[in-house]
Amino acid sequence: MPVISVKIDDELKRKMDKYKYINWSEIIKAEIAEALLLNEKLRRKSTKDTTKIIREWRESRCLR
Repeated sequence: MPVISVKIDDELKRKMDKYKYINWSEIIKAEIAEALLLNEKLRRKSTKDTTKIIREWRESRCLR
């Protein structure tokens, strides 16, 4: 299985460390799969440029 690396800032890492029981790799993997699925759905349904839609979705994900 391929391995990827994700860089995060120190504050986010400190927050993550408070929740040792959470499998952060699984969280990231699920989010990547969801983003890919959404992107595939948008590309199939739309003949227009989906860049704006995807950008808005990404921004909304960051605000959670």
